[in-house]
Amino acid sequence: MPPTLIKTSLRYLAKHPWQLLLAILGVALGVAVVVAIDLANASARRAFAISSETVAGRATHQIVGGPAGLAEDVYRRLRTDLGVRDAAPIVDGYALAPALPGLTLQVLGIDPVAEGPFRPYLSGTTTTQGGAPGAFFVTPGAALLSSETAGRYGLTAGAPVTLQIGSRSVEARLLGLLEPADERSRRALDGLLVVDIATAQEWFGRVGRLSRIDLLLPDGAAGEAELARIQTILPPGARIETPALRGNAIQQMTAAFELNLTALSLLALVVGMFLIYNTITFSVVQRRALLGMLRCIGVTRGQIFALVIGEALLLGVVGALLGVVLGVALGRGLVGLVTQTINDLYFSVTVRAVEIGWLPIVKGLVLGVGATLVAALVPAAEATFTPPRLVLRRSSFEDRARQFAPIAAGVGVLLLLAGLAMLALPGGSLVLGFGALLAMTLGAAALVPATTLVLMAVLRPVLGRVGGTLGRMAARDVSAALSRTAVAIAALMIAISVTIGVGLMVGSFRDTLIGWLEVTLRADVFVSAPSASAGRLDAPIPPAVVDLLANAPGVERARRYRSATVASSVGPVLALAVEVDAPDQQGFRFVAGDPAQAWPAFAASDVLVSEPLAFRHGLVVGQQITLTTDRGERSFRIAGVYYDYGSDQGVVMLPLARYRELYDDPVISSMGLYVAPGQDPEAQVQALRALVPAGEVVLIRSNRTLREASIAIFDRTFAITSVLQLLATVVAFIGILAALTALQLERARELAMLRALGLTPGQLWRLVVSQTALMGLTAGALAIPTGVMMAAVLVFFINKRSFGWTLFFRLDPGLFAQAVATALVAAVLAGLYPAWRMARTSPALALRDE
Repeated sequence: MPPTLIKTSLRYLAKHPWQLLLAILGVALGVAVVVAIDLANASARRAFAISSETVAGRATHQIVGGPAGLAEDVYRRLRTDLGVRDAAPIVDGYALAPALPGLTLQVLGIDPVAEGPFRPYLSGTTTTQGGAPGAFFVTPGAALLSSETAGRYGLTAGAPVTLQIGSRSVEARLLGLLEPADERSRRALDGLLVVDIATAQEWFGRVGRLSRIDLLLPDGAAGEAELARIQTILPPGARIETPALRGNAIQQMTAAFELNLTALSLLALVVGMFLIYNTITFSVVQRRALLGMLRCIGVTRGQIFALVIGEALLLGVVGALLGVVLGVALGRGLVGLVTQTINDLYFSVTVRAVEIGWLPIVKGLVLGVGATLVAALVPAAEATFTPPRLVLRRSSFEDRARQFAPIAAGVGVLLLLAGLAMLALPGGSLVLGFGALLAMTLGAAALVPATTLVLMAVLRPVLGRVGGTLGRMAARDVSAALSRTAVAIAALMIAISVTIGVGLMVGSFRDTLIGWLEVTLRADVFVSAPSASAGRLDAPIPPAVVDLLANAPGVERARRYRSATVASSVGPVLALAVEVDAPDQQGFRFVAGDPAQAWPAFAASDVLVSEPLAFRHGLVVGQQITLTTDRGERSFRIAGVYYDYGSDQGVVMLPLARYRELYDDPVISSMGLYVAPGQDPEAQVQALRALVPAGEVVLIRSNRTLREASIAIFDRTFAITSVLQLLATVVAFIGILAALTALQLERARELAMLRALGLTPGQLWRLVVSQTALMGLTAGALAIPTGVMMAAVLVFFINKRSFGWTLFFRLDPGLFAQAVATALVAAVLAGLYPAWRMARTSPALALRDE
């Protein structure tokens, strides 16, 4: 491009700073949401990976057992019978610190004598302070904690720390502080409490048992031979895994959750694309006379194309860079929400800071710049290929926009059909589902121009009767400036439809969950132990407390449960061992299988599986599933598939008595208590709490309180989706503000002519606000069917493929009214400044032609 043309472009951008700023901000917010979600997800993954690597150390393999772990005798035989020296016993778990809010510690019980080859932070790369040699072995509750974690909570060497482990309250004494050798070690040791293995066994109630045994084996044939030797002494149910394989299996639990967040964040960028298209289109329309003159004096089409694309590239680069900065800041806030959801639903992970990696940054830059360039192609082509005589004619662009409306509608119908076809394809890929959702969303947006023309034609006579000439003019102006108004309406429509779609999905899920809880939670009082994960009830209740509460005055009968993760032929599953009497069976609703046949088979020898497990692995009634038990592998016939919304991991349910025959695990995780007739459940809760011995902490909640707690966890889980919805609406608001500001500036001469013909400032203000209100109402009306379509895809396809749950779809008229009101208010607010500005502009000044 000639330097003169570049100067012309820069001069134009400098003369329109607000238009430039709004466009950059739209790109920046879209990129920021994408980057923030990626950083939050990556930070959670990285924190888990570092934690796993820290605990595993240099171990190449691990011997693991069932829910009760391994007998210590396995470690003795490894060392004495086989002579395996590079082996280290481990007892680990999680502990809460009630006096230190927000602190969840991963407790690692080790044998210091065997630790040398495995965990370098205990043997040279880090140092300890405050402990005399040998004190670690003889001091009750002796523990090591990282100096950074200790400093954050004001702890010093020698300080006692009260911990809550399940129902037990124990005291740790910080014998020393671990000094990280580098940044990676600092993150690795954060939240890790190291104790002697005997202390950990006592704290976790695993005397004589181990969580696992770490191994350090050579590669190749020597390692394979060693593995074969070790297999010969393993008891039934024990198995050898690699740390990486075990960590990957756990992280796979969150894959669908992360993908859903990423897809939702991309919608904000799609809305931002409409803003960029609006901005570039207006810059072309605003300079149509200049571009026409340039074409007439010899500037080539390629140079005009390069001019428009160059401006878009500048906007995209600046907006994407600003978006990355905003994304890092936003990610620091979102990482807490992501981490809380993972802790509630899957596993405990501590994320103290955002992990800023190069991949999310590069992804954000590429998406931001790429989306800007794609959005700029149409206006760039318009500026390039329109003949100069048409460019110089003011109405040419709007004529072409109205002519293009039927074509865009046809493309929209094709995109909708393509989306439906993608959903109908066999296999049901989750990525394909999101692709179908995007295609259908863009298809709905492509229908906006033609729909707007039809709606304005229908509304014009109605508005004329209600508002007179100004009413007809407002409807006419929306149609007359279709190239501007349609894009603004489409951007706002997409943002509002996302609100409707996600709102309907969350509302349907919430109603489904409430209905399921009302049917499933049949006991009057529920008892469990505190757990590091709010959504998991696997911490043990002391046997004495179980017997005490089950036989307490006012308790008619008790149901005992044991929940534990076990190995199976389809990977790790949640085993739910239950006591189910005939009245309790009414609390289960079946997806497949006849309850009249399933329950007798369950009592005899079969198992029941949850819907998510059956869906993920294609399990059907009559099929076999194999569980790895402490008595070896056992195969069970599936008698039925039941609805379950407590875990998307998948559940295998079997009678408690049979579970105890197969696993050396006498623990009870939770209880359901039925009070005697005439007893008040709330009063019974207080009476039961008074019976719990001092030093024991158990959660005793009434049926109503537990339902409320479950719904609170659900609402907390979807808090991040509400944030993303709000951000998408903010991007759309900025888009419609930029569109209306540009539109009113473009119509300055027309509005000034109306002022000169006698239109008062108040009438002009009402005209502009009426026009923006019409745009908001149109966006809100079109968002309703689009949002319902989005919700249907989310509920019946994406949610099903992600988590395996069947949700009962529910429409919410209140949500529709709220969405239309939001669109109307957003549009009117965005139109206030342009209306105020045009009402104050002098007609003579606006009519002056430079």
